[in-house]
Amino acid sequence: MATARQTPGPPLPLAGITVVSLEQAVAAPFATRQLADLGARVIKVERPGGGDFARRYDTTVHGQASYFVWLNRSKESLTLDLKSAEGLEILHELLADADVFVQNLAPGAAGRLGLGPEDLQARYPSLIPCTVSGYGTSGSWADRKAYDLLVQCQTGLLSLTGTPDEAVRAGISVADIAGGMYAYSGVLSALFTRATTGRAPAVEVSLFDALAEWMSQPAYYTRYGGTQPPRVGARHATVAPYGPFTASDGKDVLLSVQNEREWAALCERVIGRPELTDDPRFATGSDRVAHRDELDAIISVRFAELGSEEAMELLDDANIANAGVNSVAEFLDHPALGERDRWREVAVPGTSSPVRALLPPADLSGVSPRMDPVPAAGEHTESILTELGRTPDDIARLRAAGVCP
Repeated sequence: MATARQTPGPPLPLAGITVVSLEQAVAAPFATRQLADLGARVIKVERPGGGDFARRYDTTVHGQASYFVWLNRSKESLTLDLKSAEGLEILHELLADADVFVQNLAPGAAGRLGLGPEDLQARYPSLIPCTVSGYGTSGSWADRKAYDLLVQCQTGLLSLTGTPDEAVRAGISVADIAGGMYAYSGVLSALFTRATTGRAPAVEVSLFDALAEWMSQPAYYTRYGGTQPPRVGARHATVAPYGPFTASDGKDVLLSVQNEREWAALCERVIGRPELTDDPRFATGSDRVAHRDELDAIISVRFAELGSEEAMELLDDANIANAGVNSVAEFLDHPALGERDRWREVAVPGTSSPVRALLPPADLSGVSPRMDPVPAAGEHTESILTELGRTPDDIARLRAAGVCP
């Protein structure tokens, strides 16, 4: 099969790798987009009649969904009816030459299509199957639907985020992102295993297991401390002072004290009350957490006397970590992005106006990641079928039959 489009420069790390994906929503598309960033050819197989339902989450990015634009650049889109014999046959032709197969279909759907990992490994020994599920593929929870917020609930994350009066969803899809990241790293590990041993291991990741790993610190704290960390809004549940304080100009400034040197510097150089350093209410980290309300009240009084810029300057001079609490608009203009040239332009369907997209976080020296267009649904159907040997008449017939509309 033809190789993926490449950016100018040296070959990308995954050039020559082909990924076929039956993906939807967030977790699996995030994993495959990162493989595409590194040069893999990703063929996204979408259902007829609209494709990935994430295309319709919203219309804010030049008429496209913000989730979809984020997760699907540099891919090729093939619409395929897998309920038809010919559609399934075309998928198998793709899998015969692919290196990786990723799917996050509804529970049991891949198995019913004969696309479970055991079936695929028996038929294509060098293919790496990757399954992204909600709660794993075994046990009594295997058949349950698992959307991001449901998994946040089940892992206990919602019991940690918010205020004492109200639990709050994390503002981004953390379960999906965690699952996508572990699927991505799992596939990379499997590719390395195949390259070094010849064995192509199957990869399985569940959103629940991924977020469960991220819950390990509060899990340890709860199991061995006897009580779980409380919900304390934007403050840290087990470190104090660590949270936002409102300056006189209304801007919130977050500060973090991690050790006794920083605590002493905060008392002497920012609050202006050095006697608090050895105050028995605040002498140790545990003391400060236990008397958080009293401590926060003292800091709040001082911040009410300071503008936000003045407060951050004092904290900087005392070598205490701090940050203004930014809006998303302020983040978009952050100097740590602009000064370091972290933005690129990516084309999206239906408009000549590109969108700004961030470079992938992992910089590899001498490597420029792919930042190719976001595909329209079925945009590459004809070119992919042609590669598979279908004639124009064949393609017209498949389209008319609804196999590849």
